[in-house]
Amino acid sequence: MKAPQLEPIVIAGPAGALEARAELPAADGGVAVAVICHPHPLHQGTMDNKVVHTLARACTRLGVPAVRFNFRGVGESQGEHDAGVGEVEDAVAVVEWARARWPDRQLWLLGFSFGGVIAAQAAIRCEAAQLVSVAPAVRRLKLQLQLTEHLPRWLIVQGEADELVPAEEILEWLNEVPPGPELVCMPGASHFFHGQLTELRTLVETFLLQALSQENMA
Repeated sequence: MKAPQLEPIVIAGPAGALEARAELPAADGGVAVAVICHPHPLHQGTMDNKVVHTLARACTRLGVPAVRFNFRGVGESQGEHDAGVGEVEDAVAVVEWARARWPDRQLWLLGFSFGGVIAAQAAIRCEAAQLVSVAPAVRRLKLQLQLTEHLPRWLIVQGEADELVPAEEILEWLNEVPPGPELVCMPGASHFFHGQLTELRTLVETFLLQALSQENMA
């Protein structure tokens, strides 16, 4: 499969310019656009993280452009870390940019760890169609989901051997929120899915491919 074309981008964010990169598939299906959120900025999290790259590749392999970006204060992005509050605003700004460039498409939001929580908050606010949260740090960021008329089709992927976000935390949190998220636990997987990124990509692709199939049948 031909590698996607990489396009450097600068997006106007609420705290200044945001460094971003669009991955453009060789064959764009014209159905969706994806925005992907990276892990914690204060723990070396960037848009070049291997899990983030894996999520982007899952999208482009399905013919969906993927936009990765650095939160405020990371890389060339302006501003300072804002403990998850301003980062949601950053994600929303990137979503608005993506929707302007690829109008009338499904919005997919994906994120890893810290970014998994930010993606969830932005997805509900922006009425995304699909949401993927990989090892979301639900307790550290105290993600609270309020009842809403629009809940995205939502996949949570969790490593059973996650040393930073224990699987038990995810299960406890799921018992406290409205039904909707689909949880898949990967046996033996650590927080960064070392040695299991291909398996992770395949799992995410399968989930998102179902969305494309339903769209084509509509």
